Amino acid sequence: MDRGKPGSKMHILSDRSGLPLVVGVSSGNTHDSERLKPMVTELQMRHHPRHGRPIKPGKLHADKAYDRDDLRRWLRGKRIAVRIARRGVESSQRLGRHRWVIERTMS
Repeated sequence: MDRGKPGSKMHILSDRSGLPLVVGVSSGNTHDSERLKPMVTELQMRHHPRHGRPIKPGKLHADKAYDRDDLRRWLRGKRIAVRIARRGVESSQRLGRHRWVIERTMS
């Protein structure tokens, strides 16, 4: 969180290939983790275009900004597997390999 930072932040949920599923914009001084619940809820309200069933994400990969116990519990309650990097622990190459997809999508 950058206190007092002017501007805006872009938040994106994508599938594993980088296709954006939900896009959101917030003010520059809000913390990233505050936008996760509304975006996941919005994703779950959508329906698959071919099958008509609601979209149910199976696993969520995120960076250290989303490392909060309440978010982990909330996601597990929604039956979404959680792969969030831990603060204070060096990220493994394996987790970083999945997270770079969103960086590519944003660029």
